[in-house]
Parts: sequence; C-alpha cells; structure tokens
Amino acid sequence: MSITPSQRPNREWLWLVLALLVVGGITIPLWQWAAPAENSPEYWARWTPSRIAKLLLGPEQISCYLCFVWASFMLLNRYREVVRQRQAFSMEMLPTDEGARILPEDARPMCRKVEATARQRPFILAKMISMALTKFAVSRKAIDVGEVVRNQADIEQNRLVTSMSTISYLVWAIPAIGFLGTVRGLAGGMSKAGNQKDADFIQQVTDQLGIAFDCTFVALALSVVLMGLLHWVQKAEELLIIDSQQYCQEHLLLRLYDPEPEPSYASRS
Repeated sequence: MSITPSQRPNREWLWLVLALLVVGGITIPLWQWAAPAENSPEYWARWTPSRIAKLLLGPEQISCYLCFVWASFMLLNRYREVVRQRQAFSMEMLPTDEGARILPEDARPMCRKVEATARQRPFILAKMISMALTKFAVSRKAIDVGEVVRNQADIEQNRLVTSMSTISYLVWAIPAIGFLGTVRGLAGGMSKAGNQKDADFIQQVTDQLGIAFDCTFVALALSVVLMGLLHWVQKAEELLIIDSQQYCQEHLLLRLYDPEPEPSYASRS
C-alpha cells in the first residue's frame, strides 16, 4: 500500500519546537534584564494560596472547567475513532497486486468480502468501497464509480462537521461565560464605588475588579487550548476522508476494467 500524506512525517511539531527555542532564547533574557523587580522573591510572595484560589476558583471558572472537560472528552473520543478508522487501510479490502484489474463480475463478491471484513464496526473506507463496487456491478461503467466515491466522501465529511456542533458550541460558550463573570465583577465594583460610607470601599472595588479580570483570564486561556484541540481533531478527520478518497483512487478506480467504454468523438462522427 502506498504511503498516504497523513502517514508522512509531520514537521509541524518540529517547527513549533524551533519557534519556542528562538522566541524563548530572545525574550526570556530580555524579560529578566528589563524587569528585575517583578522577578524578585517579593513579587512571587504576593501569589498566596488565597490569591491563586480567587484566580482559579469561582462560579464562572468552574462552569468553564465543566465545558472544557466535557468538550475534551468528546474530542478525545473522536480522535480515538479516527485512529480506529485508519486500521481499515491495513485490512487489504482491495487487491494491491500490480496489474490487477477489477471486472464487473468481480464487484459483488468483492463487495461481500468488504462487508464481511467491516461487519463488527463500520469503517468509512469500507463504506466507500462497498458503495462503489455495488455501483460498478450495476452500471458496469467506471465513470459512475468515481462519482459515487466523491458523493460518499462529501456525505461523510458533512456528517463529521454536523456532529461537531456540540463541541463548537462549548468552544464558544467558554469565553462567553468568562465575559459574564467580567460583567458581574464590573457591576459589583461600580456598586461598591458608589458607597462612600464604607472606609474600605477601595479594597472592595479592587476585589470586584479582580473577579472580573480573573474570570476573563481563565476563560480565554481554556478557550485557546480547546480551540487548538478542536483544530487538531478536525484536521485528523479531514485527512481521514482525503486519504480514503486517495485509497479508492489508487486501488479501486484505477483498476476498474470497463468492458464497454464510451465511444470517442471520432468514432461517433
């Protein structure tokens, strides 16, 4: 079996490591040289357990954690499904010998073999091959088989996109919840600022503003991570569809033998 594009070495992580080395090697020394006061022990001493708890814990933060973990579990399950789907490429559902040809009479027996191979759990690749062989057995025209493969690939792609709707909603909901916390903190700060009778109203306003910015920080940080995971899984699913089409192109469409090819323009004239 030929090497599909997704099986070739992925250099995106290599470029990420190189970018981290370059940026870190320049910015970290400059940061340490330009801001010595913030790197002092007194600066880090201000990050007490109470301050960290206020930053990470709260009704909005907990809601964001729930959405993040929920979406992460679904993305992990989808990625495991992609890994399982890729097992179909090694099942040899189609002849891989060089020079092998598929006749219309061979289509139905091969289709039954493919269905028996993927009987326990469905495979996208097996579905494409089965529908293509069934069409070839009926129409006996190779050009119709290619159209079936393309249509089935579009159907599978649309199904994957539609089933991602819940995860997409959670990705949008996390920053929205963070902004709700921001509004709550700002509203609380404004109400405290208007109360001039309290001697410690400045401290109370500061605490409310801290709630506002802490909620936004946690929500945006989780959103960035979850969007990266979403992009990673979507890319894996799209590559699965593309590689399935390429597999059908190499091992099915190019091996079909059309006993009655359409007459050329010269013969018709």
